[in-house]
Amino acid sequence: MSEARREEALLVERCRRGDRQAFRTLVDRYQRKVYSLALSFVRDPDEARDVSQEAFLKVFRHLNTFQGTASFYTWVYRITVNLCIDLRRKAGRGNTTEFDERIAHEESGSPADQLSTQRLGFDPGRALHNSELRKRLMGALDQLSEQHRAVLMLREVDGLSYKEIAEVLECPEGTVMSRLFHARKQMQELLREFADLDHTKEAAHARRG
Repeated sequence: MSEARREEALLVERCRRGDRQAFRTLVDRYQRKVYSLALSFVRDPDEARDVSQEAFLKVFRHLNTFQGTASFYTWVYRITVNLCIDLRRKAGRGNTTEFDERIAHEESGSPADQLSTQRLGFDPGRALHNSELRKRLMGALDQLSEQHRAVLMLREVDGLSYKEIAEVLECPEGTVMSRLFHARKQMQELLREFADLDHTKEAAHARRG
């Protein structure tokens, strides 16, 4: 067991004995990542905060059921993903949602800011400062299914391994790799028009220079 896993296990055990400070430590460690994951699904900052709070409330209430076979954070992520999918289904949402400017301009935890654009064929340094690209990224994410969005965010934003993602989503590693391949491919297709336009602008600017 890694040092991080041992530390997590000790914190969980302290929580089970009623140590609220230990639980606060776990929340502080993962709340930003949980919020970012929730935001990538529900696309509304207020709803993402609600999901994050509910996720940690579920964790606190069901801590005694945590077996420790997987890491604590994969358990938290699994709870978060399930809450997000349930929320979207109850709301009757399709795969597309109107772009919310608050996410691009006011929320520091925007998944568009954290998504690795390098693997999608864009320059990551420019992506963080390009509001139009952020908008296109968010719109493209909305076109993905919940399963494909989840695997893409868990891999690209949170950096989870295939094994960890499989634990979160409760599916085989082969399924994770297949979903990730298709998610990346779909994002590339959805963003191709913008990428071509961006390269054309750069070429024109270079000729003028």
